[in-house]
Amino acid sequence: MTSLEGTSVGGGDASAAAPDNNDPDSQHLSASTSSRKSSSSNVNNNNQPDDEPPQKSHRPADVALKQQRMKSWQPVLDPKWVIACYLMIGIIFIPTGVVIRNKSADLIEVKSIYESYLKDGTPADVTGCEIGDSPNSMWIEGGEQQPGKTCEIKMQVPLDQGDLEPPVLVHYELDNFYQNYRKYVNSYDQYQLLGRVEKQDKVSSDSCQPLSKIGDVTINPCGLIANTLFNDVIKLVKIEGPDGKEIENAPMVETGIAWTSDLQWKYKQPNGFKFAQCGKSDGDCSALAACDCTEVTSTDQGDLPWSCKNPYKDEDGNCFRYYYPNDESTQYLYETYPMLINPIEGVMNEHFVVWMRAAALPHFRKLYGYIERTVPAGSTLTFSVMANFAVKRLRGSKALVVSNSYIFGGKNHWLGTLFIAVGSIAAILGAFFLGKDRFAPRRLGDKMYLKYKEE
Repeated sequence: MTSLEGTSVGGGDASAAAPDNNDPDSQHLSASTSSRKSSSSNVNNNNQPDDEPPQKSHRPADVALKQQRMKSWQPVLDPKWVIACYLMIGIIFIPTGVVIRNKSADLIEVKSIYESYLKDGTPADVTGCEIGDSPNSMWIEGGEQQPGKTCEIKMQVPLDQGDLEPPVLVHYELDNFYQNYRKYVNSYDQYQLLGRVEKQDKVSSDSCQPLSKIGDVTINPCGLIANTLFNDVIKLVKIEGPDGKEIENAPMVETGIAWTSDLQWKYKQPNGFKFAQCGKSDGDCSALAACDCTEVTSTDQGDLPWSCKNPYKDEDGNCFRYYYPNDESTQYLYETYPMLINPIEGVMNEHFVVWMRAAALPHFRKLYGYIERTVPAGSTLTFSVMANFAVKRLRGSKALVVSNSYIFGGKNHWLGTLFIAVGSIAAILGAFFLGKDRFAPRRLGDKMYLKYKEE
């Protein structure tokens, strides 16, 4: 029998495994192995020299967040948890809804429809503001006596609802105007709104059709939204208190009505636009020698004339000259809506910025201005309106709304009603499941037998 003493099964004996240095075959095998290792080392060194940085890897870092090893909690939704959650929702939502409804009911809102062609036959509350199918008719009727023809709207604050506390918001309201139509919403060129005056790319031009060009004249800004701007001009004439005396220093402010982020990041005057104040006058600014629009001025593009035909004069009597690039072949916003947009503001006009944020529903309101004074109960607000926005063809209506607001916005009972409805449904379900668990419970398994994933 052969003896196995001195051998090791599986692991092997170190002395037995070591090659015999005196054996020629062992020496040849050792030399061959050493040669292959040296060759492999040379190949690696040739492919990636020591002085090169290691290659970047797209493998996520070995941390719990990136390797999806975050700790988690998965609740076991037994009847007690479900019942408690439903009842808690009901307890929170119902009182919240009641509070919201009461706050909304306490708000004061005065509304006056000044032109209506709705299918349900809703009449206008005032007369004299109708323009039918003739857009800009009041502006045109003014002729040289601009700012044109106006109509008057008087609105009285109810005596039994208290004072209108500031800020008193002035909105215009449109009905049956579908700003949410997909073609309408997408019809604008964001690059134009950010100042580009060069030739449009095909995608931007197609999105603005059919309001991209008029013959050889480029419309800037183009598109349906910008060129259907609500351009009724609304001015607060006076506020008379309940005693008949006019309340002083209570103007309607028309700045600060647009989102700051929109003004900062989404709109910019055309590249190359410039303006400069050239004086102040109680009369015609053109009479001032310093306001000559034919004079040449130096710009980054060289010596260029002012593009204005006549200097612009603001409400304070300040006179301005201005330059728009490619003015002869481009129709800018102030030229499309001269009754509302002045050449100094252009696309930065806040009424335009507010309009460009499309409404989700066909019945909507947009902020026109606000009053920073308390309006006592029983007061009468008098507005002058230059009606230019036609609503007859779209079978719609226009209205002026004066109101105050609270933390959830303007007067709207639907938000509180929704809270009450959701809370009531949750409370009913909670009570139902509580009765079911109390009088006809279902036998549950033991949670001790639940197995969770282990690391």
